Amino acid sequence: MILRKRFWLYLVVLSFLVSSGYCQSQLGGYPDFELVESIPVETMLDNPNIRNTPEVWLEMIKQANKSLDIEQFYICNVPNEPLEPIIQAIIDAGNRGVKIRVISEANFYKTYPETLDRLKKEKNISVRIISFGKLAGGIMHAKYFIVDNQQVFLGSQNFDWRALKHIHELGVRINNTECAKIFGEVFELDWNLAEKNDPGLIKNYLTKKQHPVPIKLITPKDQPLSFIPVYSPTGLIPDESLWDEPKIIELIDSAKQEIVLQVLTYNPKIKNGYYAELDNALRRAASRGVKVKLIISDWSKRKPAIDYLKKLAVIPNIEVKLSTIPPWSGGHVSYARVEHCKYLVADSQKCWVGTSNWEKGYFHDSRNLGVIVENGLISTLLSQIFMKDWDGPYTYYVKPEVEYEPPKIGE
Repeated sequence: MILRKRFWLYLVVLSFLVSSGYCQSQLGGYPDFELVESIPVETMLDNPNIRNTPEVWLEMIKQANKSLDIEQFYICNVPNEPLEPIIQAIIDAGNRGVKIRVISEANFYKTYPETLDRLKKEKNISVRIISFGKLAGGIMHAKYFIVDNQQVFLGSQNFDWRALKHIHELGVRINNTECAKIFGEVFELDWNLAEKNDPGLIKNYLTKKQHPVPIKLITPKDQPLSFIPVYSPTGLIPDESLWDEPKIIELIDSAKQEIVLQVLTYNPKIKNGYYAELDNALRRAASRGVKVKLIISDWSKRKPAIDYLKKLAVIPNIEVKLSTIPPWSGGHVSYARVEHCKYLVADSQKCWVGTSNWEKGYFHDSRNLGVIVENGLISTLLSQIFMKDWDGPYTYYVKPEVEYEPPKIGE
């Protein structure tokens, strides 16, 4: 049965690719909208038709002629690992005259200051540290960069050597000036706020905007692709109509047949009760007959997250699996060997790709970005990634009667 499902999914994807006349290097989507992945070494998760993150990051950074704006949760680099060529490419861009600005989160700067301090000393590179806790109560959790106000990369990939070698990640490269403008407004807001990290200055820098969305792209063979840039947190975004939480709920509510979701953590528990919005949206979908599948990393084996996953797993039409990536043959790697992807697909026609884990703080208190996409090829490719994982050796069903032991994450 599993092999039959894989075979039919393969045929669906192949039909898209054949009709588009694509060559192998373009199979991650379209020339202006491309899925990009990172794969833990020594696993079977790689999708040969999707380019890997280091290749795409280097290509984009080397194409920069005027500007490179980088906003990252943190930067963690070590010698002789895959992030070092990326850091060197950023330095080289500055040396050839590209104006480079980097924003990173204050909490993690205390842990990983070395590479940011290195970049500060380089030509044409400015670095600011944002204290999102002071500004909004959460963290600056976004992972994105903008090249020449034209190209955008966003996704689950942190600027971390482990994200390029030991973690399953998913992102998207978008070549579109309107998208770059929308996310560029977020960058300018955070850049200005990061100078003093004074919440009293938010009113000075937060200019309310309204953008015509969705953005429509011209694709080969006139295959329609439209997308909506989204972000968080509410109250600290230029266009409140692009707040990601309600857009994701609309996406879930539109599903008629199937929803697949993969995130690092899923936890509706909040300090004073229950964060119902996303959890109830999945339950509503299941109650109207939509088949719902979730892959959650084994980092969610901790209480109370695992208790909520057990509650979901017994609902008719909802299946929940945990994922455990095997250890690296070279030994334990801290904060790695995990699936960190964040995406949802509805009916293989619409999808969300973003930087948020599924907990209230990521949508209400923290800076995150994403895109809501309507396109058959992109959505089907994401479904293919999901089903390869779902049917693979690293995932297993959540069982309510099992007492799960959380994995070792840190040192």
